[in-house]
Amino acid sequence: MRIGRALLLTAVTLAGALTLSACDDDGKPNGSAGGNYVTGTAGISTVAQGSRTEAPKLDGETVDGKTLDTTSLKGKVVVLNVWGSWCPPCRAEAPNFAKVSKELADAGKDVAFVGINTRDSSKQNAASFEENFGITYPSLYDPDGKLLLRFPAGTLNPQAIPSTIVLDKQGRVAARTLVAISEQQLRSMIDPVLAEQ
Repeated sequence: MRIGRALLLTAVTLAGALTLSACDDDGKPNGSAGGNYVTGTAGISTVAQGSRTEAPKLDGETVDGKTLDTTSLKGKVVVLNVWGSWCPPCRAEAPNFAKVSKELADAGKDVAFVGINTRDSSKQNAASFEENFGITYPSLYDPDGKLLLRFPAGTLNPQAIPSTIVLDKQGRVAARTLVAISEQQLRSMIDPVLAEQ
Protein backbone atom coordinates (compact mmCIF):
# COMPACT_ATOMS: atom_id res chain seq x y z
CA MET A 1 0.00 0.00 0.00
CA ARG A 2 2.77 2.44 0.93
CA ILE A 3 4.76 1.67 -2.22
CA GLY A 4 1.67 2.24 -4.37
CA ARG A 5 1.02 5.61 -2.72
CA ALA A 6 4.69 6.65 -3.21
CA LEU A 7 4.52 5.71 -6.89
CA LEU A 8 1.29 7.66 -7.31
CA LEU A 9 2.78 10.77 -5.66
CA THR A 10 5.89 10.50 -7.84
CA ALA A 11 3.75 10.21 -10.99
CA VAL A 12 1.65 13.24 -10.00
CA THR A 13 4.77 15.28 -9.26
CA LEU A 14 6.33 14.36 -12.62
CA ALA A 15 3.12 15.16 -14.49
CA GLY A 16 2.96 18.55 -12.79
CA ALA A 17 6.57 19.32 -13.65
CA LEU A 18 6.02 18.37 -17.29
CA THR A 19 2.92 20.55 -17.47
CA LEU A 20 4.81 23.51 -16.07
CA SER A 21 7.79 23.02 -18.38
CA ALA A 22 5.53 23.14 -21.43
CA CYS A 23 4.26 26.63 -20.62
CA ASP A 24 5.84 30.03 -20.19
CA ASP A 25 5.00 32.48 -17.41
CA ASP A 26 1.77 33.45 -19.15
CA GLY A 27 0.63 29.83 -19.38
CA LYS A 28 1.05 29.71 -23.15
CA PRO A 29 2.60 26.65 -24.84
CA ASN A 30 6.20 27.26 -25.82
CA GLY A 31 7.91 23.97 -26.63
CA SER A 32 10.32 21.83 -24.71
CA ALA A 33 13.44 23.76 -25.74
CA GLY A 34 12.14 26.99 -24.24
CA GLY A 35 11.19 28.65 -27.52
CA ASN A 36 7.92 30.47 -28.12
CA TYR A 37 6.40 27.95 -30.49
CA VAL A 38 3.49 25.55 -30.61
CA THR A 39 3.63 22.03 -32.04
CA GLY A 40 0.43 20.90 -33.74
CA THR A 41 -0.99 17.40 -33.97
CA ALA A 42 0.76 16.80 -37.32
CA GLY A 43 4.15 17.39 -35.67
CA ILE A 44 4.54 20.83 -37.26
CA SER A 45 5.83 23.53 -34.92
CA THR A 46 4.92 27.13 -35.70
CA VAL A 47 6.05 30.47 -34.30
CA ALA A 48 3.95 33.65 -34.09
CA GLN A 49 5.36 36.54 -36.16
CA GLY A 50 6.44 38.58 -33.14
CA SER A 51 8.36 35.71 -31.53
CA ARG A 52 10.48 34.48 -34.45
CA THR A 53 14.26 34.30 -34.45
CA GLU A 54 16.46 34.95 -37.46
CA ALA A 55 17.78 31.89 -39.23
CA PRO A 56 21.55 31.56 -39.50
CA LYS A 57 23.40 32.26 -42.72
CA LEU A 58 23.56 29.02 -44.68
CA ASP A 59 26.05 29.21 -47.50
CA GLY A 60 28.44 27.07 -49.46
CA GLU A 61 28.74 24.81 -52.44
CA THR A 62 25.68 23.14 -53.91
CA VAL A 63 25.34 19.56 -55.11
CA ASP A 64 25.70 20.81 -58.71
CA GLY A 65 28.95 22.68 -57.93
CA LYS A 66 27.58 26.22 -57.74
CA THR A 67 27.48 28.45 -54.66
CA LEU A 68 24.48 29.62 -52.66
CA ASP A 69 23.88 31.94 -49.71
CA THR A 70 20.38 31.75 -48.21
CA THR A 71 20.59 35.31 -46.85
CA SER A 72 20.34 36.49 -50.49
CA LEU A 73 16.80 35.06 -50.55
CA LYS A 74 15.32 37.52 -48.04
CA GLY A 75 12.07 38.92 -49.41
CA LYS A 76 10.90 35.42 -50.28
CA VAL A 77 9.48 32.63 -48.16
CA VAL A 78 12.26 30.03 -48.01
CA VAL A 79 11.62 26.31 -47.58
CA LEU A 80 14.66 24.45 -46.26
CA ASN A 81 14.59 20.66 -46.56
CA VAL A 82 17.30 18.58 -44.88
CA TRP A 83 17.77 15.27 -46.68
CA GLY A 84 20.17 12.47 -47.56
CA SER A 85 20.06 10.10 -50.52
CA TRP A 86 20.50 7.17 -48.11
CA CYS A 87 17.39 8.15 -46.09
CA PRO A 88 14.14 6.20 -46.84
CA PRO A 89 11.80 8.89 -45.38
CA CYS A 90 13.62 11.48 -47.53
CA ARG A 91 12.90 9.39 -50.61
CA ALA A 92 9.25 9.10 -49.55
CA GLU A 93 8.75 12.87 -49.25
CA ALA A 94 10.91 13.95 -52.23
CA PRO A 95 8.08 13.73 -54.83
CA ASN A 96 6.00 16.09 -52.65
CA PHE A 97 8.80 18.67 -52.59
CA ALA A 98 9.37 18.35 -56.35
CA LYS A 99 5.64 18.84 -57.06
CA VAL A 100 4.97 21.72 -54.65
CA SER A 101 8.15 23.62 -55.60
CA LYS A 102 7.26 23.37 -59.30
CA GLU A 103 3.63 24.38 -58.80
CA LEU A 104 4.54 27.41 -56.67
CA ALA A 105 7.20 28.49 -59.18
CA ASP A 106 4.75 28.10 -62.08
CA ALA A 107 2.22 30.21 -60.14
CA GLY A 108 4.82 32.98 -59.69
CA LYS A 109 4.78 32.75 -55.88
CA ASP A 110 7.62 34.34 -53.87
CA VAL A 111 8.89 31.03 -52.51
CA ALA A 112 12.40 29.62 -52.80
CA PHE A 113 13.18 25.99 -52.04
CA VAL A 114 16.65 25.02 -50.84
CA GLY A 115 17.77 21.54 -49.95
CA ILE A 116 20.49 20.78 -47.43
CA ASN A 117 22.04 17.47 -48.41
CA THR A 118 23.73 15.93 -45.40
CA ARG A 119 25.67 12.78 -44.54
CA ASP A 120 26.15 11.84 -48.19
CA SER A 121 29.74 10.79 -48.85
CA SER A 122 29.65 11.86 -52.49
CA LYS A 123 27.92 14.50 -54.56
CA GLN A 124 27.22 11.82 -57.16
CA ASN A 125 24.74 10.05 -54.84
CA ALA A 126 23.05 13.36 -54.04
CA ALA A 127 22.88 14.39 -57.72
CA SER A 128 21.34 11.01 -58.64
CA PHE A 129 18.72 11.47 -55.92
CA GLU A 130 17.78 14.91 -57.27
CA GLU A 131 17.57 13.59 -60.82
CA ASN A 132 15.52 10.52 -59.85
CA PHE A 133 12.95 12.58 -57.95
CA GLY A 134 12.83 15.62 -60.26
CA ILE A 135 14.26 18.03 -57.69
CA THR A 136 15.05 21.20 -59.65
CA TYR A 137 15.93 23.59 -56.81
CA PRO A 138 19.48 23.83 -55.42
CA SER A 139 20.77 21.86 -52.45
CA LEU A 140 23.70 22.90 -50.30
CA TYR A 141 26.15 20.02 -49.96
CA ASP A 142 26.80 19.49 -46.25
CA PRO A 143 28.33 16.02 -45.80
CA ASP A 144 29.49 16.69 -42.23
CA GLY A 145 26.33 18.43 -41.00
CA LYS A 146 28.21 21.66 -40.22
CA LEU A 147 25.50 23.89 -41.68
CA LEU A 148 22.92 22.34 -39.35
CA LEU A 149 25.05 23.27 -36.35
CA ARG A 150 24.69 26.97 -37.23
CA PHE A 151 21.14 26.92 -35.86
CA PRO A 152 21.21 28.04 -32.21
CA ALA A 153 20.30 25.52 -29.52
CA GLY A 154 16.86 26.07 -28.07
CA THR A 155 15.38 27.26 -31.37
CA LEU A 156 13.39 25.43 -34.00
CA ASN A 157 16.45 23.82 -35.50
CA PRO A 158 16.75 20.79 -37.79
CA GLN A 159 17.33 17.97 -35.30
CA ALA A 160 16.50 15.05 -37.57
CA ILE A 161 16.81 13.82 -41.12
CA PRO A 162 14.53 14.67 -42.80
CA SER A 163 13.65 18.08 -41.37
CA THR A 164 11.81 20.94 -43.02
CA ILE A 165 12.02 24.57 -41.94
CA VAL A 166 10.05 27.46 -43.42
CA LEU A 167 11.54 30.96 -43.16
CA ASP A 168 9.39 34.06 -43.49
CA LYS A 169 10.23 36.90 -45.89
CA GLN A 170 12.46 38.50 -43.24
CA GLY A 171 14.57 35.32 -42.96
CA ARG A 172 13.12 34.24 -39.60
CA VAL A 173 12.10 30.69 -38.66
CA ALA A 174 8.31 30.43 -38.93
CA ALA A 175 7.69 26.66 -38.96
CA ARG A 176 9.49 23.34 -38.59
CA THR A 177 8.83 19.63 -38.74
CA LEU A 178 11.19 16.76 -37.97
CA VAL A 179 9.45 14.04 -39.98
CA ALA A 180 8.78 13.20 -43.62
CA ILE A 181 5.74 15.17 -44.76
CA SER A 182 2.96 14.89 -47.29
CA GLU A 183 2.15 17.43 -49.97
CA GLN A 184 -0.76 18.72 -47.85
CA GLN A 185 1.45 19.13 -44.76
CA LEU A 186 4.09 20.95 -46.79
CA ARG A 187 1.50 23.38 -48.14
CA SER A 188 0.11 23.88 -44.63
CA MET A 189 3.57 25.07 -43.55
CA ILE A 190 4.09 27.39 -46.53
CA ASP A 191 0.68 28.94 -47.25
CA PRO A 192 0.15 30.83 -43.96
CA VAL A 193 3.66 32.32 -44.11
CA LEU A 194 3.21 33.26 -47.75
CA ALA A 195 -0.07 35.04 -46.87
CA GLU A 196 1.56 37.21 -44.19
CA GLN A 197 1.84 40.96 -44.80
